[in-house]
Formats: sequence, structure tokens, C-alpha cells
Amino acid sequence: MGGVLSGFAVIGTVVGIGYLLGRWSVLGPHGRDVLSALTFNVASPALLFQLMSASDLGVMLSTPLLALVISTLVCAAVYATVGAVRRWGVGRTTIGALLASYVNSGNLGIPIAVYVLGDATLVAPVMLFQLVVYTPIALTVIDAAQSGARRTSIWKLLSTPLRNPVVIGAFAGVVVSATGVPLWHPLADAVELIAAMSVPAMLLAYGISLRGAEAPGRGGNRGPLWLAVGLKTAVQPTVAWLIGSLVFDFDARTLLGVVVLAALPAAQNIFTYAWRYDTSLTLARDGILLTTTLAPIALTAVAALLG
Repeated sequence: MGGVLSGFAVIGTVVGIGYLLGRWSVLGPHGRDVLSALTFNVASPALLFQLMSASDLGVMLSTPLLALVISTLVCAAVYATVGAVRRWGVGRTTIGALLASYVNSGNLGIPIAVYVLGDATLVAPVMLFQLVVYTPIALTVIDAAQSGARRTSIWKLLSTPLRNPVVIGAFAGVVVSATGVPLWHPLADAVELIAAMSVPAMLLAYGISLRGAEAPGRGGNRGPLWLAVGLKTAVQPTVAWLIGSLVFDFDARTLLGVVVLAALPAAQNIFTYAWRYDTSLTLARDGILLTTTLAPIALTAVAALLG
């Protein structure tokens, strides 16, 4: 489990540095907002373009991915149903559904897959699904709800994905991958340089947000928070195991890989999305913190039971 601890240690270190930056006001009162804006509007689109343009889109047709997609949709559907019944609102319900189902397949998934599974090939299709399909749908739902509240035109609602930097970056990369047309070398280098800012800027902004924050689970977000944490930490890996073993009859190694990835914590970019749309920022921050804290326990249990 050394690889698991190593991956979490790297993330914890960068988040801790962000916390110190906030505590000492190194970046001023708007440091978190500037880093979040940089991540959402510039660095993340560049990173998604880079990842998608170099990816094999055919890997999205794998059976292990289907098991993970089903576990994702089950948890998101359960959260959305509860959110609709309890009238939590579109923004909070969507952010909570992401917390309950969107795995940290990038900066945690890759090192954990390498060290625990000895193979990172399963991570690529998960990243593709989340970035090309899941993220655009979730962000479009939030954007459309907020635009609808302002009574905008039908055309503006339908064209919402075309105005989202994250969605644009991902789909531009898909186009490059599908056509096979290489990017001009200096431009590709510039994209790579900008993309490298995405993860550290995201983690630093998240760390800054922890400065002065209350303990998780306080206030009106207690129900939505613990539902998301329970779904992400326990239900999603359980559903992945049931689907993988009972429906697809995976071999032991494939089943372990699917369940390990399903047990990963919620991704930090959910915080960036919450910041961008000014919705449920506290829920996103606390959900990421709790799922990340509990993930080593869940991953250790999965490795012990299925390894």
C-alpha cells in the first residue's frame, strides 16, 4: 500500500502549502479566486485538450469501463433523486452528485493504479468518460439552470456547452484525436506548459479555502454532505464489485482494478466547478476533504478483500 500512501502524501503536501499561503495571506485576499479562475478558464482546458488529443478514443468501449460507468450513474441517480425529493436545488444537487460519483482518476488514479494494480491502462478510459461525457453534462445542467433563472433564450441554453472553457478544451482534444491531425509543435509545447499549471493551481486554491473553514458536517449541508460521502466511499465500490462479479464475471485482477478505481475519493476539480458557478462551495470543499480522508481506509479494505 506504499503507492496509495505516496499518492495521498503528494496531494496532502500541495494542499497543505495552499493552506499556509492562505494563513499567511501570501497571495492576498483574492488568491483563491485568482487560482480558481486560472484553473477553470485556462489551465484545465489546456490539460483536457492535451489528454484528449493524445488518447485512443477506442478505449471507451471496454467492459471494465462499463462497470465503472454503471456504478457512477447509480450513485449520481440516487443522490439526484434524494436531492429532488428534499428540494436541495439544481446547483447543490449536481455538485453533490459529482461528489458521490466522480472519482479522482488523474492525480490519484494513475499513481495508485501503477503501485497497487501494476497497470494504469484502466485509468485512461475512466478519465475519458469523466472528461468527455460526464463533466460536460454536469456543467451544462448547472449552467442551464442558472441561465434559465435569468430567462435567457432557448438558443443560449442549447449553446451552453459551446461557451464553457472546460467543455471546449475536452472536445477540441477529441477532434484532434479523431482526425489525427497533429498540433503545430510550438503550440503543442505552449499547451503542455499551461496544462502543467492545472493540478497544482487547483490543489493550492483548495488548500487556501481550508483556511478558517469550520469542521465538515456543520450547518445546513450536513445531510447532502454525508449522503455524498457515503455513496462515494461505500456504495460506489460496492456497486462496481457487484456489477463486475455478478454481471460481467471479471477475473480477479480486473475486478480488483475496477473496485479500486471506484473507491477513489472525489476529484478536486469539483471544487473548481463549484467556485465557477458560485454554488455549494462549502459542500464541495467538505466532500472532497472527507472522501479523501476516508479513501485510504476504503482502498486498504478493497486490497485486503480482493487483492
